[in-house]
Amino acid sequence: MYASLLTLGNRCKHHCPRLIAALPTETYNYMIMKRIIYIIIAAFVLSLVPASYACAQTIDNLRPPTRTTTPPKKKPAKKKWEVRGDFSEGLAVVRDYNDKYGFIDQTGKLVIPCQWKDAFSFSEGLAAVKDTNDKWGFIDKTGKLVIPCQWEVVLEGFHQGLVEVVDADGKRHYIDKTGKIVE
Repeated sequence: MYASLLTLGNRCKHHCPRLIAALPTETYNYMIMKRIIYIIIAAFVLSLVPASYACAQTIDNLRPPTRTTTPPKKKPAKKKWEVRGDFSEGLAVVRDYNDKYGFIDQTGKLVIPCQWKDAFSFSEGLAAVKDTNDKWGFIDKTGKLVIPCQWEVVLEGFHQGLVEVVDADGKRHYIDKTGKIVE
């Protein structure tokens, strides 16, 4: 048996001459002996397997019979949205799986539908929202558009009744809660 395994090793030497030539002779002999040991261990392990398992036609023959069937587990419900940020003034920004933004209350109920392209948290009763034309405006806590979507950029949220916005010309302005420019 050892002679036949040695012949197997010599075949590898024939098929991979560059690889074998680069190895020292001791390393090559070690590789052959390692393969021989793996083959002997595999043969020993296979000899331990009872013949009844070797002759089994299907995996079901090996399983013990079950007395009762259990109903399949229910998969958890897929979330309708993901929360984006913390709660502010009792509402949090959420994004649905169509990449639209809306708001939920602290019970998890959707109170402002996901219809905006982007949204910021509420501050001083108003939240900045971006429409499909990539313009920013402001809504109140009922979802009503209070300041029309006409601004290119909104910086932060309202502080002391004002918010900084950028118009289409790139000019920065401060507006109040009614949308009027304050100089």
